Amino acid sequence: MPLLDFAAIAEHLPASWRSTRVGQVGPARIKVLRMDEQAYEEETHAYNEGLLVISGHLRLSIGEEEIQVRAGQMYLVQAGVAHGVLAGSHGTLVIIDV
Repeated sequence: MPLLDFAAIAEHLPASWRSTRVGQVGPARIKVLRMDEQAYEEETHAYNEGLLVISGHLRLSIGEEEIQVRAGQMYLVQAGVAHGVLAGSHGTLVIIDV
C-alpha cells in the first residue's frame, strides 16, 4: 500500500466537503476531504463511519449534542445515527466507512 499524505491530498482537492476515496482495507473504505468552516447538512448512513481529524477541528452535531473532535481524535458514528457538521469546522478529515 502506498504512503498517503492526507493533508496534501486534501489540499489538492478541487472543492471542500467532497471526499475522495484513497484506499480500502478489508471492508473499510478510506476517504479524505477538506473542511472549510461551512456547515454540512445532517445525514444518516447504513454503515458505521469513523471521523478522524488530521488537522484543525470538527464540530459534530449528534441530536442536540455538539461534539468537538480535535486533531488526532476520531469519533465513531454508528450506522443509523443522524449527524451533521456545524459551522467553524476546518482542516483535514479522514472518513473510514465500514
